[in-house]
Amino acid sequence: MANDVEAEGVEEVSNKQVLLQEHLMSGNPRDSNMCVSTSKIKLKLPRGFTGVLLKNLYLSCDPYMAARMKKLDASSSYALDMYRPGQPISGYGVSKVLDSGHPKFAKGDLVWGFTGWEEYSVITATESLIKIQHTDVPLSYYTGILGMNGMTAYAGFYEVCSPKPGEKVFVSAAAGAIGQLVGQFAKLSGCYVVGTAGSKKKVDLLKNKFGFDEAFNYKEETDLVAALKRYFPEGIDIYFESVGGKMLDAVLLNMRFKGRIAACGMISQFDGSQTAGVQNLMYMIGNRVRMEGFIVADHFHLYPKFLDLVISYIKQGKLTYVEDIAEGLDNAPKALVGLFSGRNIGKQLVLVSKE
Repeated sequence: MANDVEAEGVEEVSNKQVLLQEHLMSGNPRDSNMCVSTSKIKLKLPRGFTGVLLKNLYLSCDPYMAARMKKLDASSSYALDMYRPGQPISGYGVSKVLDSGHPKFAKGDLVWGFTGWEEYSVITATESLIKIQHTDVPLSYYTGILGMNGMTAYAGFYEVCSPKPGEKVFVSAAAGAIGQLVGQFAKLSGCYVVGTAGSKKKVDLLKNKFGFDEAFNYKEETDLVAALKRYFPEGIDIYFESVGGKMLDAVLLNMRFKGRIAACGMISQFDGSQTAGVQNLMYMIGNRVRMEGFIVADHFHLYPKFLDLVISYIKQGKLTYVEDIAEGLDNAPKALVGLFSGRNIGKQLVLVSKE
């Protein structure tokens, strides 16, 4: 994010930033790929500037950020652009407008959207920002349940999968920012839902807090195909895909006639270590299974409809959301790296400032 805007006679403050130190060449992100540095920024935009100056409050940690750390063409990833060494990394966040040259935003507005991993950001691409209207819920929710993660769960489950009451739903990475919502949406739709996660604590969370009918620890299963047959003796109608690899292969053997798979990510393949291809795609043919990859940005026109639904569910106590909050930019790299080892419980985010 640009923060070298010239403005004379105004306060200049330090601006702590998380920079990409070196491209990720292989494997998952490491602390060494990032560094925390401090620059200077003036808290006033120059006359005629059409962007906004933001004070960042919360930052969202998301798996797609690993792809942006690699030295790849944009066409090889669903990320719009790659991070550059020596520059702040960026992602979804919640911010307060300190100064604005854009008619859509005013000083004091709260917004969520793309921002820099830094204390203050100058944003020129204001089309990525959404003004926050509902402030009677925690602002941090706009990094997750009311932000990109919530929209992903909503679009993938309702728009891609078109659920019907009584259907059997399987959710991978079910204790994460998106999976926990998909499972609850499924229950609210009258479906039977099973989730999988990587620890006993997360499995307990799925069953006792999020209301999943069943859940299991995939690390304890030597045969994923058999595990899915145990929980879905009649097969799976809907699979919300976030993992890929062996999990997807096992699911394909357990899908029901005209089942649907919504693919929003495949975290098992982000590090490039999986070389074996999926073996069971042929089973999609006989069972007329539809698998559709989707990008949440294609569904942002539905955000008002989504917001009305989810705000209502939250206020009625029908949705539960768990956050894992790392405090301060100094802890941001560690928080992001922890996503890829399952260290977080619930939505991982970073608290930058309480205003």
